[in-house]
Amino acid sequence: MARIALLGTGLLGGAIGRRLLEQGHSLKVWNRTPEKCQPLLEAGGQAISSLSNGAADCDTVISVLRDGPASAEVLQELGHLQGSCVMGMGTLAIAESRALEQQISQQNGHYLEAPVLGSRPEALKGSLLVMAGGSAEVFESQRPILETLSAEPRLMGPVGSGMASKLALNQLIASLTHGFSLALRLVQAQGVSTGEFMEVLRPSAVYAPTYDKKLQRMLDQHYDNPNFSTALLRKDLGLFLQASQQAGLNASGLQGILELLQQAQGDAIDGLDYCALHELTQAQH
Repeated sequence: MARIALLGTGLLGGAIGRRLLEQGHSLKVWNRTPEKCQPLLEAGGQAISSLSNGAADCDTVISVLRDGPASAEVLQELGHLQGSCVMGMGTLAIAESRALEQQISQQNGHYLEAPVLGSRPEALKGSLLVMAGGSAEVFESQRPILETLSAEPRLMGPVGSGMASKLALNQLIASLTHGFSLALRLVQAQGVSTGEFMEVLRPSAVYAPTYDKKLQRMLDQHYDNPNFSTALLRKDLGLFLQASQQAGLNASGLQGILELLQQAQGDAIDGLDYCALHELTQAQH
């Protein structure tokens, strides 16, 4: 069993930590807010009291921190990594992930980006979709840990490939949720039964399972207990647009969705489930 240090014990990080402990791995944990480590400590994890050399006896450091700057700052505090592998499972900008690879190398460590599709429920079941980026050698060295969390972890290519795949998928979350919200708003405005509309949509080529997953939440305006928040969706869509611009793509059609999500900044729905985007497509009076 591997000796792992886990940095970041929020919704996803906490679930990843619990899964690792249940599968028999040795786990040390750290969070900027120490209280958030408590459930994992009670489940058998050990606290990292100081980041300086806090992962010195670990084979792998898993980072599930909010963004690129936080990841770089916290990992820098670990100091010399003595050949350990840093596995970044949070969503970063592609350029930030590549810069992190250089930083980890300078700290005498190896780097594998391993962002995931899925959240707390999938992490607890070990059914996350892992899109790794890095060398084949480092990927294979981490496969036993990755297979604890994912039925079929995939190496997408060098560093940057995994993050590009993750941002592309999260862009689809934003696009599909926005399109479905507008579809519901229009048919309801015209007196069409939602049930009848869904009966037509489900067997069609344009149906996506996420529609039924979020339908009742949207109809009930119930967005509590999020696994992925409106704020994180906005962050990731912004990263996708940034990457698209750098690649010379015309992604202007997505700019309106980002501007819509920016309306939620500082609002109550920012911390709620991302399908609260539905509240932003209401008719303007």
